Amino acid sequence: MTVQDTPEHEDADLEGVEPETAAEGADVAAQLRDAQDRLLRTQAELENFRKRSRREYEEAQRYREIDLLRDLLPVLDNAHRAIEAADKTADIESLRSGFRMMAQQIEKLLGSHGCLTIETDGASFDPTIHDAILQQPMPGVTAGTIVGTATKGYRLHDRVVRPAQVIVAKGE
Repeated sequence: MTVQDTPEHEDADLEGVEPETAAEGADVAAQLRDAQDRLLRTQAELENFRKRSRREYEEAQRYREIDLLRDLLPVLDNAHRAIEAADKTADIESLRSGFRMMAQQIEKLLGSHGCLTIETDGASFDPTIHDAILQQPMPGVTAGTIVGTATKGYRLHDRVVRPAQVIVAKGE
């Protein structure tokens, strides 16, 4: 056994190391507390972000129609004016003209919100956008061609809001 292997010599080496290890241990403990504190703060920030995002999303969903409603209100005002005018006049043509203008205003408003009329006149029947309510024999017209529209259909971008109800030429 050498002098370095004796138990007394080992204690001497440990005594020299202990103060450094104790200081390092305290430093590591402080770093650990700091890291735990940062972790808790980050988790709290994340939770606050989630709550804020959820609240903003719910508010956006709650008021998502506000732009459409603001655009519809002038049309409603025109409808009320037309009703008042109908009470005061017997001129049917001016009333008809007023209602045409309102219909055009509504269609323009729908178009500005991405809702467009489904074309039907002379088009081939497409069951994804048309609803056939009647088949009619029509000489000189190809079977499956739309020959009349009972109710206009509308699509919002690429989705059908309401299919057009159409009359389709029947094969002879």
